[in-house]
Amino acid sequence: MTINLVDQHDGELLEMHSSRFRILEDGSRTNHRLGIAEIWLAPGFTGPPQHLHHEHEETFFVLSGTAAFTSGHDTHLVPAGQLVTAPIGTPHTFANPDKDQEATMLFTSTPDLYIQYFRDLQRLKPGPDGLNPADIAEVMKKYATETWQP
Repeated sequence: MTINLVDQHDGELLEMHSSRFRILEDGSRTNHRLGIAEIWLAPGFTGPPQHLHHEHEETFFVLSGTAAFTSGHDTHLVPAGQLVTAPIGTPHTFANPDKDQEATMLFTSTPDLYIQYFRDLQRLKPGPDGLNPADIAEVMKKYATETWQP
């Protein structure tokens, strides 16, 4: 077994309506214990519906811009250099509140369960206002995730 290197031009790029995901590690080289992606959120990106995971944990390290993370009724503005952890069972969502600047984050999923979610999400057809939240919720269900209302 050897180490794996992913440079700035490698990885699987998934382009969606108002965000992009670059899969850096899909779990195939970590025995599915870890998935990693770089996420770009377009200016004004409103994010997925608030949700919680039953089988994986997530971290988001903000690389540039500012991301807004909501858990329940609490919203936190998270600037570059800060880390957000969403343990199993913790409701959360994220957005880019800046109308002019993209926000970039490094994302991890342990285990790698949610990497395939991004691939499935890319296959959804957006309407005039973006992706339908009901369609997103259906894809989430496949990955032990449910939408959550405060």
